[in-house]
Amino acid sequence: MLLSEQAYKKIDREVAKFPADQKQSAVMAALAIAQDETRWLMPEVMQEVADYLGMPAVAVQEVATFYNMYHTTPVGKFKISVCTNLPCALSGGEKAAHYLKHKLGIDYKQTTADDQFTLVEGECMGACGDAPVMLVNNKRMCSMMSDAKIDALVEELSK
Repeated sequence: MLLSEQAYKKIDREVAKFPADQKQSAVMAALAIAQDETRWLMPEVMQEVADYLGMPAVAVQEVATFYNMYHTTPVGKFKISVCTNLPCALSGGEKAAHYLKHKLGIDYKQTTADDQFTLVEGECMGACGDAPVMLVNNKRMCSMMSDAKIDALVEELSK
């Protein structure tokens, strides 16, 4: 088993939200729980989720590769998504991304040598008025990211 007992308890809570014969409906939540624990969804983890939900592994893989919130390749401890859609790009998103790339010494789809940060382009995060916007590990939204705020974020996450 690659997932902990605690992860399975969380998955069970998600499965309980659906009729007994539709366990596979919890696949997105189960993948998110698994990814929180393992950082990325290696094939063995997807197989474990598939077995637990009683569905083909290829169906789980299809979900994991369709949505950009799932990682099917290794990522750093902190994945920072920078919104680069047009409203954010025009409101400082490109400048913020350039600053962050320079600060971390990486480009999009790369991970720092210390395995701490992965940088990716993000799709619209629904906060255009707060641009530039960044999302940390798909859970924490950071708004109006000036150079000083980026410095503070990186420093905080580095601790």
